[in-house]
Amino acid sequence: MSVLSNTSPFESVSPVRWLLPLGLLTFLGFLAIGLPLAVVPGQVHGTLGFSASLVGLAMGAQSVATLFTRQYAGNIADAKGARSAVFKGLLVCALSCVIYLASVWFVAIPPFSLAILLAGRVLLGLGESLLITASMAWGIGLLGPQHSGRVIAWSGIAMYGAMAIGAPVGVLIEDAFGFAGVSLAAGLAPLAATPFILLLRPVQPSARPRLPFLKVVRMVWLPGMGVTLATFGFALLIAFVTLLFAEKRWEGAAWALTIFGVGYILVRLLFARMPDRFGGAKVAAVSLAIEAVGQVLLWRAETPEMAFIGAGLTGIGYSLVLPGFGVEVVRRVPAQNRGGALGAFVAFWDLTMGIAAPLSGVVVASEGYSAVYLVGVCGAALGVIVALILKASAAEKSVP
Repeated sequence: MSVLSNTSPFESVSPVRWLLPLGLLTFLGFLAIGLPLAVVPGQVHGTLGFSASLVGLAMGAQSVATLFTRQYAGNIADAKGARSAVFKGLLVCALSCVIYLASVWFVAIPPFSLAILLAGRVLLGLGESLLITASMAWGIGLLGPQHSGRVIAWSGIAMYGAMAIGAPVGVLIEDAFGFAGVSLAAGLAPLAATPFILLLRPVQPSARPRLPFLKVVRMVWLPGMGVTLATFGFALLIAFVTLLFAEKRWEGAAWALTIFGVGYILVRLLFARMPDRFGGAKVAAVSLAIEAVGQVLLWRAETPEMAFIGAGLTGIGYSLVLPGFGVEVVRRVPAQNRGGALGAFVAFWDLTMGIAAPLSGVVVASEGYSAVYLVGVCGAALGVIVALILKASAAEKSVP
């Protein structure tokens, strides 16, 4: 038996009753990330005149801050309650965009403007940690651990949807109102999300003593490793598919990313219940096998159509990996450590997104862009083994 209770005080209510406002809240909060996503590089390079390396620093600052604040965000959710942590996350996201706006006032002093902008990026990383970690913990607290996969799936749809929609909208806003207009819109979006908090009941934090963080990490490292291995395929697709198409002199690289996204979102919309119904490890194993096939097709692609199919299968396969392994995380930790466990778990994703492309650059340098997807094949195949180990593990069984 799980170390968690498989019940929720609100389980008689339709899951959509809680998932819809929570998803909208997460979507609006993540517009603070999505709206500036495509315009920050232009602000740093075009307006302020800095090099591409400093563009990379500005974009990466948020991810680094997110990685190093996952534990803090999880602890806040466990100790103060997820509702409080989500509210703080929305306010921090809004404040980070106010700092973006302040950087506009000093564009005549580029180093100072960049320093202010970097401060906003770091603060946004903290806001992201609080928002996504606490919103997942809140949803699981409302619906019960038996719906954890569905909660994580909906959170991902809201998060990626905000970035996919926000990026082009942010460009349109910049064309009309400049970077200041984007900053203002990005700051107002999280504030617009705060009324949805009132539609969701608070879940009181557990009064039981919490386990030390390192012990929690030891409990979730295996599902986290599964996510790490699976995420190589995703990270390599978004990093190198455009260059792969250019190397082969093909047109339509952007369609590969679109097809990936369509497959990813459709699977989450249609099959979000599968990890809860059939078991997270089992669904993760099947998903990783599909992802591996997609990576093989990208590796061996001889036509753009073959690459498109590979991208689509990668999206279909990768879609339920995080919810699948997330179900295993929730099963392994007590309720009072749920936020910290989810924070540690998602940190594995953050880490992979930071290291996958640089590590795989060695393969690109010697073998070309096609060969990099062999790394994705190996990652997905090893991820299947991790999922099967989890499925067979005695830890998956219920404990009194």
